[in-house]
Amino acid sequence: MNLDNNPVTRKIRSFVRREGRMTGGQQRALQGLWPKYGLDAGAPIDPVYLFGRRAPLTLEIGFGNGEALVTMAQAAPHEDFIGIEVHRPGIGHLLLALEQHALHNIRVFNEDAVQVLQLALPDGCLDRVLLFFPDPWHKKRHHKRRLVQPGFVVLLARKLRHGGILHLATDWEDYAGHMLAVVEASGLFRNCAGAGQYSVQPGYRPLTKFEQRGQRLGHVVRDLVFERT
Repeated sequence: MNLDNNPVTRKIRSFVRREGRMTGGQQRALQGLWPKYGLDAGAPIDPVYLFGRRAPLTLEIGFGNGEALVTMAQAAPHEDFIGIEVHRPGIGHLLLALEQHALHNIRVFNEDAVQVLQLALPDGCLDRVLLFFPDPWHKKRHHKRRLVQPGFVVLLARKLRHGGILHLATDWEDYAGHMLAVVEASGLFRNCAGAGQYSVQPGYRPLTKFEQRGQRLGHVVRDLVFERT
């Protein structure tokens, strides 16, 4: 597939690879545990074959250090989870947690979310998509880098089954309004809180250290929950 000719592909990336310092443990986890938990974005996957069962499947895009992903997977051992993250220290942190807690219901991509969605995930395979605290690119000249754009929402809708859930969260008011407008304008989702409204935080979304730090700074978190129609 020629990605440059695909209208959904964004040539402007929504992230910058700031690797940061990787600990020795994270490096060892990437080397030793990636073959067990890591996925290749270059070919389609079969979730039933991958996890050895047919179960509800959640995708978290940009899981950071994996704190929320691990908490959700522990709370729902009967469900399966796939995480996407571009920063390797965060992936290493997650892999260490998977080993520590002996979790078997998580797999990981280290790649751009658009590439994973286009090339690796079959249409209609997801029950839920989570995008928590994406980079807001708060300067107006950088708004074009925001991940949630009309083409991206169409792509997400293709991968979600009918009745599946798209859950977004941000502590930037401007980005929350942008995401609300873009998803509702797509005509592919129903706002579970009512048109133009934000949702109460669902019980399954963990309160992360990142969010707690933001609350101490006075940030207001807005959750947006949509159903695929």
